[in-house]
Amino acid sequence: MGTGEDGTSREVLLAGAAAAFTVDMLVYPLDTIKTRYQSQGYLPRQGTEKSSLSRNPLRGLYQGVGSVVVATLPAAAIFFLTYETAKSTFGFALPSAMPQPAVHALASGCAELASCAVLTPAEVIKQNAQILSESRREGKRGRESTSLQALRVVWGSDGRVTRRMLAGYSALVVRNLPFTALHFPMFEFFRGRLWEQRHRRESAFEGRGRVGSRPINGDRLSTGLIELGAVTGAAAAASGAIAAFATTPTDAVKTRMMLLGDDAVAGGRQDRQAKTGTSGFRVAKAILRETGIRGLFRGAMLRVAWTALGSGLYLGSYEMAKSWLKGDSPPTGNAERVSA
Repeated sequence: MGTGEDGTSREVLLAGAAAAFTVDMLVYPLDTIKTRYQSQGYLPRQGTEKSSLSRNPLRGLYQGVGSVVVATLPAAAIFFLTYETAKSTFGFALPSAMPQPAVHALASGCAELASCAVLTPAEVIKQNAQILSESRREGKRGRESTSLQALRVVWGSDGRVTRRMLAGYSALVVRNLPFTALHFPMFEFFRGRLWEQRHRRESAFEGRGRVGSRPINGDRLSTGLIELGAVTGAAAAASGAIAAFATTPTDAVKTRMMLLGDDAVAGGRQDRQAKTGTSGFRVAKAILRETGIRGLFRGAMLRVAWTALGSGLYLGSYEMAKSWLKGDSPPTGNAERVSA
């Protein structure tokens, strides 16, 4: 990953953490709305036209954000460190004829498996906090953090905490592995094409030269960082949106599997499901039975929107932070130079 392995690893860790924190704060409300929209509490009850939470769909949009901040920072750092390391390792170990998208998919898959181990407890707590009913939030523990309230609910779920966390890990992996396997190869492809277009435009201006690999300072460095962030962000947003839509069915199943079901939210239906336990296939069949194929794509546009925004900001700010921490000229070459 370049000279100074310890320094490079530290840069990757810091850049990944900074990018994760920045994006979490900005796109969290959209994720909350998506989770609520996919939960059973937002499905119309039998004999009624409105769901149990439709009166206040926009309240408490930052419920559960504390658990995400605590877990996402180390998870993001682990993801990027594993991804960068695995990409370099696979690049040397695998045959040269191996397509680059396959290398990127393998690397992102390894990174996802590592980061999900850290993310799962926070994701379970977060999603249960996002659907806490108004009566729970404003009761005798109204001043307590919603993350702590959700933790109490999860911890008191009939002694099934370990089982729920393990189910949460499998559900998260089943959703995230296909997403990253689609997202990162497309991201690397789109980013490479954008840099190629930039170089073609640049070569049309004779005598102007290129911002090469030598260090630059001042306004030129700022301009290079902004361009790096814009190119990376555009590629990440486009690839993230496509991958998000394609994997919405697995996201809908994951949401149902992680939600314990506050009786005030779901009228008791999710609570019964949580007590009996269920597999992803059974959850998918239940969704199809309730709302048809549209149920598996419930919240797709919300997920596409926040993933495009989040991915663009996330990877764009990550690459900018990594380049700034290195103190070098922002890479303006092919995709491998940008991410190596």
